[in-house]
Parts: sequence; structure tokens; C-alpha cells
Amino acid sequence: MEYETAGDPMSDLKWTRKTLQKISDQLARLNIHVSKTTVGVILKKLGFSLKSNSKKVSHGGKPQTKVQLKKRNDQFEYIHQIRDVFTQKQCPVLSVDSKKKEMVGNFKNLGTRRKRTEDLTNDHDYLTYALGKAALYGVFDLANNRAFVSIGQFLRDGSRLTSSDTPKFAVESIERWKTYEGKHTYTDIKEILILADGGGSNGHRPWMWKVNLQALLCNKHRLNVTVCHYPPGSSKWNPIEHRLFSQISKNWAGTPLIDYETVLKYTKTTTTTTGLKVNAKLVKKKYIQGVKATADQIESLNIQYHDVNPEWNYTILPND
Repeated sequence: MEYETAGDPMSDLKWTRKTLQKISDQLARLNIHVSKTTVGVILKKLGFSLKSNSKKVSHGGKPQTKVQLKKRNDQFEYIHQIRDVFTQKQCPVLSVDSKKKEMVGNFKNLGTRRKRTEDLTNDHDYLTYALGKAALYGVFDLANNRAFVSIGQFLRDGSRLTSSDTPKFAVESIERWKTYEGKHTYTDIKEILILADGGGSNGHRPWMWKVNLQALLCNKHRLNVTVCHYPPGSSKWNPIEHRLFSQISKNWAGTPLIDYETVLKYTKTTTTTTGLKVNAKLVKKKYIQGVKATADQIESLNIQYHDVNPEWNYTILPND
């Protein structure tokens, strides 16, 4: 079930791709004989929802062909295989992504908490009333149930923000994980696996994502970096969404994020009954949107594309 779980990053809602009968059949292969009805009861106790609403109605998009659907399914299967390989070698498997940006100021935050009196917040959520936005980029270590979150301070300058969620911000966030967490958890890191969404600052299309991986992880730290992207539109299958981001949202539910120190405090104090631990740092550096990779930078990439869905799976090696 571990690889078949998806979830909403803003709530406790979880679901699985497998039907009850398929789960029952797989358990039978392990000589565990239970009916699909019993499987349903167990899943309910584990917090899985049998039915839920989901934002999947696409407007203007083209329906997928059988070839496209097979490609997506092949990618999920390939990610499972690669995860197993790195786990067996005791190499880091990192799930990464950007959380939804949060307005920083006296704004209403969904949820409730126990207090003697209610918090009085602004009646409108306008950026002009905010200090800025908090951009949380998470790096979740699947094997150790630990996470490191870089909190970008995207301050307000009039009606605009002074910084953006760029590929460099994403890669430097992963490098911070290595500095503050990885070097203590893994004494001799030679290679890592990164599981990322197909779009955004860590998407498979931006060359600057690959260029910064080459410079800041591969060359600087002498690491072999393998990246596997989830297919477009399947970000909720990325483990970080339901194992980290939803827990952060729960931890600060009903609490106005009045300043960046509040965001930091509630991020770092996020825990779960399964042992999740979170470290976090505020990042004041500015990241400029729209910076393009040069031809020389692209040419210098020491990249090996995999045979399966090469645009979504590749390994970047240190340059000599």
C-alpha cells in the first residue's frame, strides 16, 4: 500500500489506486486470505476513504489516449522499481515539492483551535495588507520520516513580490537538506534519488532545474543525482503531499500566520504519531524569475537519460 497511496496536502484525506479485490488478491499471494469486505474495513480504520470528491474536471484539456495512459502507468511502475533499488542500497530517497504559498499577515486561516477568545483577522485577504508570502519548499526523506523545509520570505513590494519560486530556489533547498540533515543521517552519500512533480520549479522541462542540480549537488558535493518525475496532473501521488504538507497545514490550522517567525515555529513543531520530524530554516535570499540557462550550461550537463520515459527519468553525474 505504501506506493499506492495519495492524499490531499491540505487535509487528512487519503485514497488508494488499488481496488479492494486487487488488494485481497495480492494478500492471498502472501498466504494471507481475507475477503475484500474485510480489506475495506481495515482500510477505513487506517484512515482511507472509500469515496471522496476530487478536483479532476479538466476544462479545455484533451482526453488521454490509450498510449498516454499506458505511459503514465509505466511511469508509476518505474518509480516503484527505482525506489526499491535505492532503498535496498540504503541511499536517500527524497520526495520534493513546493507547498501552496501562504499569505503572511493577520489573515484568517482555515480550521479551528481551542482558545478562550477568537482571533480577529482582516476581512479581506489582499496582498497589500500582507508582509508578503511564505514559500515552503519541502524535502522529505522517505526512509527516515524526516523532512527539511526551506521557507522563502517572498516580501511584498507594493502589489508585487520581491522573490519567486524558481529552479534555483528548489535546488538550493535540496542542498540545505544535505547540509542540515543528510550529512548527519547518511555518513557517506554517493547518490540520491529525487521524486518530483512534472511541473513547477522542479519540473522536467526547465533547463535551469537540471543546470542547478549539476552545479550545486553533482559537482559541488560529488553526487550522482537520479530524478524521477511524476506524470503531469498526478502531484497528489507524490509522498510529500500527504506525509508532510498536510501535517503542516493541520499544525497551524486556525492560527493566523501573522509573521514569518510564526510560519517557522509551526513548521518546525509539526509531528505525527508515526514519528515525523521536521526541521526548517527561513530563507531571505531573493530569487529572480525568468532566468534562462545558457547554451554553454546546457552543453556542460553530464546527464544520462533512462530507457523508460527518458524525459521524466534521468541521472546527472559530476563533471570531471
